[in-house]
Amino acid sequence: MARTDKLKLGTFVYTFGFHPAAWLHPGSDVNGANDIAHLARVAAVSEAAKFDFMFFADSPAAAVGHPEALARQPTKMNRFEPITAITALSMVTENLGFVATASTSYYEPYNIARLYASADHISGGRICWNVVTSDHDETGYNYNRQGLDPHADRYDRGEEFLDVVFGLWDSFEDDALLLDRENGLYHDHTRLHQLDHAGPHFQVLGPLNIARTPQGRPVIAQAGGSERGRELAARTAEIVFSLASNIDKNRAFYKDVKSRMAKYGRDPGDLKIMPGIVINVGETRAEGEARAREMVDLMHPEVGLLMLQEFLETDLHGSDLDAPFPMERMPEKAKGSVAMFEEVREFVTQGHTLRELITHYARKHTGNGLTGSYMEVADFMQEWFEAEAADGFILMCPTLPASLEDFTRLVVPELQRRGLFRETYEGATLRENLGLSWPENRYTLARGTAAG
Repeated sequence: MARTDKLKLGTFVYTFGFHPAAWLHPGSDVNGANDIAHLARVAAVSEAAKFDFMFFADSPAAAVGHPEALARQPTKMNRFEPITAITALSMVTENLGFVATASTSYYEPYNIARLYASADHISGGRICWNVVTSDHDETGYNYNRQGLDPHADRYDRGEEFLDVVFGLWDSFEDDALLLDRENGLYHDHTRLHQLDHAGPHFQVLGPLNIARTPQGRPVIAQAGGSERGRELAARTAEIVFSLASNIDKNRAFYKDVKSRMAKYGRDPGDLKIMPGIVINVGETRAEGEARAREMVDLMHPEVGLLMLQEFLETDLHGSDLDAPFPMERMPEKAKGSVAMFEEVREFVTQGHTLRELITHYARKHTGNGLTGSYMEVADFMQEWFEAEAADGFILMCPTLPASLEDFTRLVVPELQRRGLFRETYEGATLRENLGLSWPENRYTLARGTAAG
């Protein structure tokens, strides 16, 4: 059966672009890390093309490790806190949504509930929280921990954290604000609720001191390929940033996650699976390939090696870059993304050199790599969308705004010509534009059920 919905598109944001050498490219703004005008330009390009959102990945810590390599890679060393940034950007946009990452390992639920609800009000209902548990030791050192908590512990805390935030966002029912000056009643006290949560990780009384937001509550995004990650996504997520590396794997992932939703009373249409995809596009394939080669040539090997070490949490310095990967330094299991770990392990078992792995990881460490003409890129997206391997894509542009401008100039008109992508926004909120249902307030729902 032909799909009746439209592709969803988001812009993945590292300050200069996704490629670790993006800051060296003339198509990026070298001053952009501390200039909101740079991100406002990226937002303007995204909104003009009718994208759904900008997606801000984040780690709340600077990178640690070899100083020479870090001095060549500014992505983690100098960047805005994302909730602050998206709130500012919402004031210079009208329809574009914003996804900001925040970790359940290093916040308290009440803080997160209040921050994102505030941003959602300020933006008029265009905010999404990308829920992560964090996956690098370097972050924990700044938060009274000796590195990273075990994966299972992070998920236990994360699941309870998310449940508490949902409860706090329901504190005010939709009709709780009376604003009745004549009788001096600001809100209906019967429509404002304490949470009274007491669990293994959190004790939160509530209520949240901000009203229900314009889209009911902020949208929820997640990225996780593990068993627990998939189950949590099926229960709570509305956007999943997937990491599968080919259409067959992603079709299986898509089917698996959506098939779990029914037991939570959810419709599969209320979850959009959006693979991250690195795009190098041109008028012709040769032009796209030239742009990809240019970025690889700009990257210093020390930078790629640092990225790989951070992910694998193993010391590779001193290894022969042109020899096969030293398998004795491959961890037995993932500490971070399970899906990406499997991708790396599969690549090295094919006998590739460490240098080749560095390039591969730099291109694909959070998604697919796609290089070609605008017609080839449109064909790829159409195939994945119609095969139910994706509901859309998060574009990991090598440079910002240059690569994004290439995509919006070349690929978006072709997607629109094929009837795959919108020409106007469907609504005023991110939830409406994504085609997500309204989240019913638990207290309103319970009262209606009792009355019925």
